Amino acid sequence: MKKHIITACLYTAITGVLLGLVYPLLITGLARLAFHKQADGSLIVRNGEIIGSRLIGQPFTGPIYFHSRPSAAGNGYDAANSSGSNLGPTSKALVDRINTSVTTEAAGSPVPVDLVTASGSGLDPDVSPAAALYQVPRVAHERGLPENIVHQLVMTQTKQRQLGLLGEPTVNVLSLNMALDQIKPDGK
Repeated sequence: MKKHIITACLYTAITGVLLGLVYPLLITGLARLAFHKQADGSLIVRNGEIIGSRLIGQPFTGPIYFHSRPSAAGNGYDAANSSGSNLGPTSKALVDRINTSVTTEAAGSPVPVDLVTASGSGLDPDVSPAAALYQVPRVAHERGLPENIVHQLVMTQTKQRQLGLLGEPTVNVLSLNMALDQIKPDGK
């Protein structure tokens, strides 16, 4: 009996070390070698300063920027609190939040659903092309740019489906706003 307990403890310790330390370190090392940028969080650096990640949404509230989806993650895109709101479709709190978002975004036409609803993680960095295009008139007006220039920028920033069939087309809001900041008021 004592021999079985010692064997079980040794197997538990060996398995714990292999699967709890060696395997994660090996996979992390391989990921850093093969996919350095992704393994480090797909960080975006401008002028030597980290300004965000392509993988986590950023709060943009000013009228001169494209807005992201609302976040249900803590205090606005807090990755430590990643989660959905867990509010059901009959929840008064959810309906009130969506109505407030619709009122804020409404410009006379139906508001794309991803501008008024949070993603499952609350951290989604992307919006649909429809949501980005919906915001073009506001952004163009606020920046004093022709709408066709801002519309074209959205189209160039749109990522198509992977392999032509996986997922939906998306627009990364941080990348779009960074590209928008590069355009001068004369449209160049």
